Amino acid sequence: MADKRRDTKRVIAESFKELLKKNPIEKITVGNITELSGVIRPTFYNHFSDKYEVLEYIIRNDLLLPIKPLLANDMIVEGVTLLMSNMNNEIDFYKNAVRIEGQNSFEVVARQEVAKLLLEIMEERSGEATHYKYRWLTREIVAEYYAQSITYVATSWIKQDYSITPKEISEIYDFLTHNNVIDVLKSL
Repeated sequence: MADKRRDTKRVIAESFKELLKKNPIEKITVGNITELSGVIRPTFYNHFSDKYEVLEYIIRNDLLLPIKPLLANDMIVEGVTLLMSNMNNEIDFYKNAVRIEGQNSFEVVARQEVAKLLLEIMEERSGEATHYKYRWLTREIVAEYYAQSITYVATSWIKQDYSITPKEISEIYDFLTHNNVIDVLKSL
């Protein structure tokens, strides 16, 4: 039963991707998605509350789950390269996805999903420890900080029409996160 549910979610997600490649999200209805996916409206609502939840599913399953093992094993450049490569493989979808604005914008949804992933990794690595060197600097703050940075780099890269390779953008991200602002400014 779980496999069938997963398959139905995947079919709906793929249909949403196809529609978003050619249309702005405002023009896409649940009816369009169900028609293309071959499911009935109640089936859609058994899996997703709305089209924005489909976007969350895509970000989580297509972009973030594949990179989780790399990030969990300190392979940040490789993880970011895979993330960017997967986005690059779906250029038309992500070009339109980054145009989504408002509370359900691609940037907001992606940032939330990246933060969740980073928190999962931190929890898995360090258990339930609550002792911090700086009281304000919690896992949630750290996850949000890095989620904001990777989401900003990814969306900026897409908005600039993928002007450099996934490997180059991941190296830039690595450079930015491993150097202080003064050193970065000196290197420009």
